[in-house]
Amino acid sequence: MAKAYNHLFFDLDHTLWDYDRNVAESLAELFQIYNLQELGVPGFDALFHAFEKVNYELWDRYNIGTITKEALRATRFRSIFERVGANPARVPLELEADFLTRTSSKPHVFPDTFEVLDYLAGKYPLHIITNGFDESQGLKLKSSGLHSYFQLVVTSETTGHRKPDRRIFDHALISLGARPEECVMIGDNPRSDIMGALNAGIDQVFFNPKEAVCSVEPTFTVQTLAELRNIF
Repeated sequence: MAKAYNHLFFDLDHTLWDYDRNVAESLAELFQIYNLQELGVPGFDALFHAFEKVNYELWDRYNIGTITKEALRATRFRSIFERVGANPARVPLELEADFLTRTSSKPHVFPDTFEVLDYLAGKYPLHIITNGFDESQGLKLKSSGLHSYFQLVVTSETTGHRKPDRRIFDHALISLGARPEECVMIGDNPRSDIMGALNAGIDQVFFNPKEAVCSVEPTFTVQTLAELRNIF
């Protein structure tokens, strides 16, 4: 059993909100709407795999502070076109904005999300700490029905600090008047969520459905959200 915590922090993307499923649905729709095959994209599978690689690389750069939000959005689909051998100059002007709104409006969450949140919300105040942007993360929370569960939502855009920087965690602690030892961070990313919380003196639950390698030993590890009931 876990010690007595007073606050639970959750990551959003890839932890509660099913980023991969929501993105795949959006890209499939955009592939048809914008006739991307006619613009040189070989097929949807090529688009999706290129997106995964490019988006991961861009977000990794954003998280370490070597690229801005604006640059990430401006270069994402141009880089994807290049990756699949299409001319980046042919990227439709509206594609990135459409992608952002369409994806953030998708409702899909991980299995057991609502059942577990219902259970946890009866015992703890719940909060979000995310490296996402204010507008898109707010839309995801509303579109998925998650928003009502969380008392405090802390984003990297609001604080100016990104996980694993301990200052984003410190911002949450100060906002709540909480001490690190009475909080726990639940997230999927070994670096931003687990190392970040560790750096801030906060216990961690590593949500690891893909059995990824973590360079440090988390306080707890689960493969499904349902397993959180065994901890809390």
